[in-house]
Parts: sequence; structure tokens; C-alpha cells
Amino acid sequence: MPVVSPAVPPGSIPASAGGLPVSAAGLATGSLVDQRAARRDMRDQIARLERELARTLADCFPRREPAREGRPASAQAGPRLLALGQLERIRDELADRVETLRSNPAAELLEQMRAAPERHRRTKVTSADLGEVGCHVWQVRPRLGLIGMLMGWWRVKVSSGCPLATGHPRSR
Repeated sequence: MPVVSPAVPPGSIPASAGGLPVSAAGLATGSLVDQRAARRDMRDQIARLERELARTLADCFPRREPAREGRPASAQAGPRLLALGQLERIRDELADRVETLRSNPAAELLEQMRAAPERHRRTKVTSADLGEVGCHVWQVRPRLGLIGMLMGWWRVKVSSGCPLATGHPRSR
């Protein structure tokens, strides 16, 4: 029977990440407690970044998140116990995604246009500026044409998308 430190009750020897029992020497040094604290801290950071990413994506609607290359670190199927290194990769990936969404100057300009259209008269932002696929254009225009321009009634108008193809297909 292994020697158990007084901090851990007998019969409850925890398993390591690989599923093997932790040695009594590992319990005595406190590395298990340090790993638990580190894991808890990583999970808290990941939860905070996921909430921030969701909030940022909701704030920049209808703009979508840019496409990412490769398989994300968090896309592992099924229940699992993540090692500390895997938790760090997930945290770093989430932080990069949040930073990518926030670092787009065109998105910031669009938010400013929505907040105060009268300060951004005739300003245009296209979906290409936002890193999106499509033909949408956000433009600050006066309401009611000339009357709105004279009265200072400005709004952000979104185009309906790509124009339809015109003309008839050529016959052979």
C-alpha cells in the first residue's frame, strides 16, 4: 500500500493525466496541487475568453468571424481531460480570435458610423474592407434626400448585396 500524505485522505489517490496513479512522492512535493490550481486558472481564462469572443461576435453582427485555417485546438470530439499544454493552446487560440476581431479598423469605423452618422457623412465601408465575402456596402446617407441633408438627418444604409446579372445570356 503506498504512503499517502496527510493532505489526501486514504483510498482517494488521484490519477495523473495519463490515467496512472500519482506516486506518493508526487503528492508530497505538491505538484498535483499546483497542477490543479493551474488547470483551474486555465479553465477560468478560457471561459472568460469564450464569453468575450461571443460578446465581440454579437457586437459586430452582421459581420462574421474570418475563416481560420486548420483544425482549432478546441475541436476535439468527446469528453476528455486536457493536459496543461492543451489548455494553454486553447487559451492562446481564443485570445488570437478575439484580437483578430477587435483589430479591424474598418469594423471600428462601421461602429462609429452607426453610433454617430452625422459625423461620418457619405462614408462607405464595404464587406471587402471588413474581410467578408459578398458585396454589401454600408454608407452614411441623408434621410429623405435633400430635405434630410439640410435638416441634418443622417443614417447608415446597408446595400442589399450583389447586383443581379443584367442582360440575356449569349446564344451560340
